[in-house]
Amino acid sequence: MIAADRPDRRSARLFVVEADGTMRDLPRAVLAALFDPGDLVVANDAATLPASLHGMHVPSDEAIEIRLAGWLSLPDPSRFVAIAFGAGDHCTRTEDRLPPPPLSPGDRLQFGPLEAVVERPLDHPRLLELRFPGNRATVLAGLAQHGRPIQYAHVPEPLALWDVWTKIAAGPVAFEAPSAGFALDWLTLQAWRRRDVGFATLTHAAGVSSTGDPALDSRLPFDEPYRIPEHTATQVARAKRRGNRIIAIGTSVVRALEAAAKPDGNVRAGIGIATGRIARGTRLHVVDAILTGVHQPGESHFELLRAFADDALLAKASAAFAAYRYRAHEFGDSMLLNRQPLLLSREQNRATSSLTCVHHGHGRLGPSPPRWHAKSALSR
Repeated sequence: MIAADRPDRRSARLFVVEADGTMRDLPRAVLAALFDPGDLVVANDAATLPASLHGMHVPSDEAIEIRLAGWLSLPDPSRFVAIAFGAGDHCTRTEDRLPPPPLSPGDRLQFGPLEAVVERPLDHPRLLELRFPGNRATVLAGLAQHGRPIQYAHVPEPLALWDVWTKIAAGPVAFEAPSAGFALDWLTLQAWRRRDVGFATLTHAAGVSSTGDPALDSRLPFDEPYRIPEHTATQVARAKRRGNRIIAIGTSVVRALEAAAKPDGNVRAGIGIATGRIARGTRLHVVDAILTGVHQPGESHFELLRAFADDALLAKASAAFAAYRYRAHEFGDSMLLNRQPLLLSREQNRATSSLTCVHHGHGRLGPSPPRWHAKSALSR
């Protein structure tokens, strides 16, 4: 597989994996024709923050890069979980980046005229809690002026903010692009409307995809806030009642819908926190299919796909990606994976019965890692 460095509708490809294991290699332009009348497509409308900040660790006078990775205190947007790096930029592979200077509570970080304060290091040298002075408008304006989109070495040229916004981007709450949404355009949405394929959105604060450290990466994704509009919850209920499919555009949508799931497969509207991992053995209550990018085994996104299909089928798909030279990463090609109708084993049922819930006290996801989130999120 190769890495794509910009969204490309003209030559983008779509690998379809049916529930019976049938596989098809298609142009992504046919996406508009793949769903049936009454099916519901749900996408993440989060816009991407310029969440990478380069500056100076004031106590040591050493260079530092901060990548914001999670909200701590919404609706007060001044506090974040962040990943820290030493000198360097995205041209160096994340795993090869220098460590940051030693960080202590109260350390000031200077990003041009924008200042931040280390509230406390967490349990890893790269991981910290960070606070910016000011209100929501001040913080977002400072990020817009002095931040850049988070990017990785497979994209050589610096990204502009509009490069990481999907066509449906709305409020700026994501730390990396909900990149499955790059497959959507207005022609596709119009075609779905003509064919009576439903379309709805939710907002999920998609986090970072890599920290450069295997121990930290094993915790991804961090806890992430989401908001499901009442209209979206109503559309999910209607599709479920009629026996139609729910198709998630991206892993962030799966996390939000399954966190808000009721036992009957409907979802609760409102604000919540998606916690832990969806992985092999996680019982899906809402989503029937996922449109996603090309992911590698071991990544948290790939682990989520194991809730849709067994390892043998995913291995066949991965081999096909390599053979057909599918493009990976956020600007790459797409896969539509339909959930296999497999019965859960007793062991899987026992595992899912112990899953934690967080959605104003509700939700449905896997065991949670250390949690860095506030009691509310995504309030406007």
